Amino acid sequence: MRKILIAPDSFKGSLSAAEVSRTIAEEAHTAFPQAEVLTVPVADGGEGLVDVVLSLVSGKRHTVKAHDPLMREILADYAELPNGAAVIEMAAGAGLPLIGVGERDVLRATTYGVGELMSDAAGRGLNPIMVGLGGSATNDAGVGAASALGMQFLDDSDKPVFYAKDLWKIERANVTAQFFQLVERQLIFLSDVRNPLCGPQGASRIFGPQKGASPEQVESLDRGLAHLAWVIENHTHQELSSEPGMGAAGGFALPFMGFCESEIRSGIDFVLDLADFNQKLAETDLVISGEGRTDAQSGMGKAISVIARRCKAAGVPLVLLSGSVSPDAEPLKEIGVTDMISITPQGTPLAQAFLEAEPNLRRAARNFFGKHQA
Repeated sequence: MRKILIAPDSFKGSLSAAEVSRTIAEEAHTAFPQAEVLTVPVADGGEGLVDVVLSLVSGKRHTVKAHDPLMREILADYAELPNGAAVIEMAAGAGLPLIGVGERDVLRATTYGVGELMSDAAGRGLNPIMVGLGGSATNDAGVGAASALGMQFLDDSDKPVFYAKDLWKIERANVTAQFFQLVERQLIFLSDVRNPLCGPQGASRIFGPQKGASPEQVESLDRGLAHLAWVIENHTHQELSSEPGMGAAGGFALPFMGFCESEIRSGIDFVLDLADFNQKLAETDLVISGEGRTDAQSGMGKAISVIARRCKAAGVPLVLLSGSVSPDAEPLKEIGVTDMISITPQGTPLAQAFLEAEPNLRRAARNFFGKHQA
């Protein structure tokens, strides 16, 4: 083997994309000492986006006082790129890792802290402002973030609405001068999925349960998103709710797509292009990728599916070393994945799998490369 390209996502809760890359690369070097081994840690818009971007370009890291999904004070980072763009990781201000499992309350979790990061970037004159949508604990349709930027969502008594549980009460949106002043620049949302806002494949039904929503709450949240979309669409005369990717991160992009110069792009395509991934594929014999859990959602615009399609187009085999592999991930083989390997021994409790992720990954990589030595 002459050239190996290693391009994993993070194993959320255990290993960063850089740590995964380094572990696999060490085993590749041992098995194939003469091979060229390239590492390209990736992120599709969720947790780890800022670190990955700063590993690819010589940007700046800004640390800002903000609030987590439960409105507790935190410090959060975002990146400033050499071209003057800001890259914000939504998970830094509204991510699931910021709250404990027992604290999850998607009805009241807010994206307010993400708006604070956007406000700081706007205050520095950065443009465009790019927001990675992934890993959120929220389903508030970006109302919290927009409120932090000065926008007002009002009920029939002109009382402000802030939380997902109350979206159905919103009667009108007040687009203030403060809001326009802060977001008079381009907003780009880097999405890790292509789900619409509502319905069977929408934000609430697909992602609500992992944020702690009960079946009854899922239905209530879906109705709230549909109602807010109706209010905004009536105001702006735009069709927004069916836009691919609008369901990412609890519908975060909705008010911004309605009232600002905004667009939704693929987060993983942005990162892969930043890394010159297609050029690195040239004369590559093998690509190794992976993620914490590979399942049916991996094929919905997330990192693995995009990497797979690029590898298939280039005729390069792609092997996944993932924390776990679900049987419903089998369709990934139709779009370019050659093989999928779970690094975790069957029957391992989740907490133990997180603790042993690095040695499990190392052992799986060593076994894989050992089987492919000449």
